[in-house]
Amino acid sequence: MSRWQPGARERLHAAAVRLFTEHGYEQTTAAGIAAEAGLTERTFFRYFADKREVLFDGSPALAELIVRGVRDARADLGPLGMAASGVLAAAEFFDDERRAYSRTRQELIDTNPALQERERQKFAELADAIGRELRERGVADLPARLAAESAVVVFTTTFRQWISAGEHRTFDAIATEMLASLKAIVAG
Repeated sequence: MSRWQPGARERLHAAAVRLFTEHGYEQTTAAGIAAEAGLTERTFFRYFADKREVLFDGSPALAELIVRGVRDARADLGPLGMAASGVLAAAEFFDDERRAYSRTRQELIDTNPALQERERQKFAELADAIGRELRERGVADLPARLAAESAVVVFTTTFRQWISAGEHRTFDAIATEMLASLKAIVAG
């Protein structure tokens, strides 16, 4: 087993998803993933803290993209508008090539309580990051928290719709629709 071959992270990721899908998340081990990828278990742990993290590998990049969207938003949009800019920025991450994988990934998460808990933790961390960015931009704590939590709800609702069977609209188009719905609800 060569541990220095290029693309190790990608091979480990592909092997993990394949094994999770074929054998189930609980029955798949880090050693099995490494073997399937033609790598050592030690190499697996160089890239991932545990087998859960394979499915959450893109979370830091996505969070940074969303936070940057909040950071770059016009201040006159207000807290919710700035947070919404972060959700819209996520469209860059969710192109059509990622949709099939995202569906498979979500099916794996939805069938495993430990993965569901990890996903909730990632969303809480995302809300915290959005809230921090809003506070750094001068938004008071309570409006920052409300806007950040609302943005995460819009993000998760958008994502679920984007991966739903038969959905072909872009992430951006769905997010725009969800944000308009939220604004209508808030407006009463």
